[in-house]
Amino acid sequence: MSEIIVGTEIPALELPPINRTTLALFAGASGDHNPIHIDIDFAKKAGMPDVFAHGMLSMAYLGRMLTAWQPQSTLRKFSNRFAAITHLQDVITCSGKVVEIIEQDGEKLARCEIQAAKASGEQTLIGEALVAL
Repeated sequence: MSEIIVGTEIPALELPPINRTTLALFAGASGDHNPIHIDIDFAKKAGMPDVFAHGMLSMAYLGRMLTAWQPQSTLRKFSNRFAAITHLQDVITCSGKVVEIIEQDGEKLARCEIQAAKASGEQTLIGEALVAL
């Protein structure tokens, strides 16, 4: 593996289109059974055109991207803010890059900017990760 430096790109993770099965499986795995994500009638009563993905589903995808790049044991921080709703059939791509190398508590870390975005380029999650080197 090559040296991780400022500018190193994290290999992108492109997911298949979000579908109802994905949402149902995530609800079961996460325990988040909020009906806005799985019940079309509830979603419509709430003013939405249909159900939409859990924000934490895309965060899980970001975690998957990070741990495919570096071992989970090196992950020191992982945070994001939710920027847009992920609708059914959206194709999400997770990406990121190293923006800074720092030292914290005697440990060398890569500070990474990470994001999840729709095929249109609209960001759904914007975040940061610290990875031990």
